[in-house]
Amino acid sequence: MNLLKSLLILISFSCFVSCSKKDDAVVTNDLEGFTLVTTLNNNTHKIELYTTSGKFQTGYNEIYVRIKNAQGNTVNNATITWTPTMHMMGMTHSCPASTISKNKGYIVFQMAGTEEEYWDLKVNYTIDDVAYTVTDTIQVAASAKRVVETFQGSDNNRYVLALVNPVKPAVAVNDISAVLYKMESMTSFVVVNNYTIKIDPRMTGMGNHTSPNNVNLTQGTAGMYYGKLSLTMTGYWKINLQLADATQTIIKGEAVTDTNEGSSIYFELEF
Repeated sequence: MNLLKSLLILISFSCFVSCSKKDDAVVTNDLEGFTLVTTLNNNTHKIELYTTSGKFQTGYNEIYVRIKNAQGNTVNNATITWTPTMHMMGMTHSCPASTISKNKGYIVFQMAGTEEEYWDLKVNYTIDDVAYTVTDTIQVAASAKRVVETFQGSDNNRYVLALVNPVKPAVAVNDISAVLYKMESMTSFVVVNNYTIKIDPRMTGMGNHTSPNNVNLTQGTAGMYYGKLSLTMTGYWKINLQLADATQTIIKGEAVTDTNEGSSIYFELEF
C-alpha cells in the first residue's frame, strides 16, 4: 500500500511539473503578422514601428510600437503618444491618428511623401515618470488602390474617410469597416459620430453590375464604422460611397443611376 501511495504521489508530481512547463511555454506573440517598417533612434532608446504590410502607405495603417533600451531589452511600461506631420512646400499639416493602447494604434495618411514633400513622425513616451521624445522622417508610399478619400462636404466641413477591411476580400459577403474623421484644423482631426456610409459596389468592367445583400456602414465599437460588402466574383470592384450625416442628409457622394455610372467618392478593391 505504501508503494502504491508513493507511485501515485510521483505521478501527480510529474503531471504538475509537465503541465506547469506547458503553461509557461505559452507566450503570446504580439508581433505576429507584423513586419518592421523603420526604427526611430534617440540617445536612450530605439523605437521600432511595425505594420502588417511592412510599409507605411496612404490610407489606414495599423501600427505596432516596440521600445527597446540601450541593452536591447523591450520596455513594456511606456505610455506613448505620436504626432505625424506632412511637410509641404508652403505649409504643414497632420492626419488622423488614434491613441496607442497596448503598443498598437493606427494612422491614416491622406497623401504619399516625395523627396520634396515628406512625412515625419514624432513619438513622445514616458517610462517611470521620465519623459522622452524622438522625431524622424518616415517614408509613406501611395497605395495600389484608392483606399482613402479626403473631401469637403456640403456642410463645409472637411472629412477623411479610409477603408480598414477587407484586407483580403473574397467571393462572399465580406465584413467591411472604415474610419471617418472631421478636420478641425490643420493639426486636429476628430472621429465623426452617428453618420452612415452608404455603399454601392460595382464591376465597372462588366456592365457596371452591382451585388445583393450589401449593408451600409454604421458606427460600432472603437468609433469605427461597420457593414457588409457583397462581392460575387473576382476582379476589379469600385465601391461607390455616399456619406450621410446624423439626419440622413447626403453631404457627399452621388447615387449610381442609369445616367450616373459612379460616385465622386469611392474605394477600390481588386482580387
